[in-house]
Amino acid sequence: MLGLGGVARKDNTLNRSRKLSLLATLATILSTFGLFLVGQGTAQAHGVAQMPGSRTWLCYEDGKTSTGALTPTNPACAAAVAQSGTTPLYNWFAVLDSNAGGKNQGYVPDGTICSAGNKSPYDFSAYNAARDDWPRTHLTSGSSIQFQYSDWAKHPGTFRVYVTKQGWSATTPLAWADLEQIGTVTDPPADGGPGTDAGHYYWTQALPSGRSGNALIFIQWVRSDSNENFFSCSDIAFDGGHGEVTGINGGSTTTGGTTTAGTTTTGGTTAGTTAGTTTTGGTTAGTTAGTTTTGGTTAGTTAGTTTTGGTTAGTTAGTTTTGGTTAGTTAGTTTIGGTTAGTTTTGGTTGGTTGACMAEYAVTNSWSGGFQGQVTVMNHGTAPLSKWSVSWTTGTGTQITSLWNGTLSAPSGAVTVTNAAYNGTIAANGSTTFGFTANSTGNNLPIGSISCSAS
Repeated sequence: MLGLGGVARKDNTLNRSRKLSLLATLATILSTFGLFLVGQGTAQAHGVAQMPGSRTWLCYEDGKTSTGALTPTNPACAAAVAQSGTTPLYNWFAVLDSNAGGKNQGYVPDGTICSAGNKSPYDFSAYNAARDDWPRTHLTSGSSIQFQYSDWAKHPGTFRVYVTKQGWSATTPLAWADLEQIGTVTDPPADGGPGTDAGHYYWTQALPSGRSGNALIFIQWVRSDSNENFFSCSDIAFDGGHGEVTGINGGSTTTGGTTTAGTTTTGGTTAGTTAGTTTTGGTTAGTTAGTTTTGGTTAGTTAGTTTTGGTTAGTTAGTTTTGGTTAGTTAGTTTIGGTTAGTTTTGGTTGGTTGACMAEYAVTNSWSGGFQGQVTVMNHGTAPLSKWSVSWTTGTGTQITSLWNGTLSAPSGAVTVTNAAYNGTIAANGSTTFGFTANSTGNNLPIGSISCSAS
């Protein structure tokens, strides 16, 4: 039960929220006429995670334009704006519940965690959308990184840090049962001033070991001087990354997570949590491993055995005939006709995390009727890559006219660039680049994501 002081704090919060709402409305009106409310940053607001970036923060970053209007390019961000408008993005820092008082599970309903239970003065409900194309920060399982959390208004309190459990799917609504707590920090230090994009609290956060694939980090900031709490959802990938952000400003996303790559053979591709299996004519996805032959499929616990015309499931080792390859307990086996585990290419096997390839697309210069682009190809694995391939779909009206440091498959549409003879090898945690120029009608960014595969 609140005393008089508690009532006063609540009234102040409501008054502050009304002021923010009026400012946000004014900013929206001005942006319509190409103006930006410079003074908007002086409003006393609150905060969300900036590293790894929350959905509202990265959508705001993605949407910023020179006129002050917010026009995100990321499809999830664009859908959120279509549903809730731009006012929530102008107030990206205000995902809050004034009465949470440290409560979470049992108080905030499942499916509304990323919008503070829809208790904010702004409509953040669209940022609960269960989809896998939100902007994403790429991290390394088992490492420690510096978390940063915006301090638009400074408050004493504790940050509770959670991560989704292994196997969570971004295409299902986030539930409390999906989360496990990995840390807390109280009153961490701050850098930069409050009321600015750059100001933030910071602390070193250990990430869980043994994780791979896409995940979500949820942070609840529990004030110690008020019942007001702040909620933040950040989409991440445990793929050997070092904080790279993809999915904004036309940036790339990796295909299915890259800590353990999928499996490709002639005729198809399979991505699994650890491995999948594909052969000519069919595709199989498995949590640990699967086996496919032409005309039939059998899933094995760890690996399987394949022969032409039939399949036998095994417990530990996988065997494939028609080309004759046999793998050990953990490594995958591939010939043209079958695969068991690991990362594979037709005629050979590459196991473990060596397939951790990621590509980032950037427009480095533009002019009327054209632009120059650069793609950075990174190896986040633990072993060198020997060759790589990057694919994307060019924007409507874009025609690549020249390209260097790679080999281009086609000038427009669905394009693929493979390495040149001299830059196919990328050391562990290393990178290389290729560049190009293109004619354009203004659609300089790819349609959808840019993917990278390597061996």
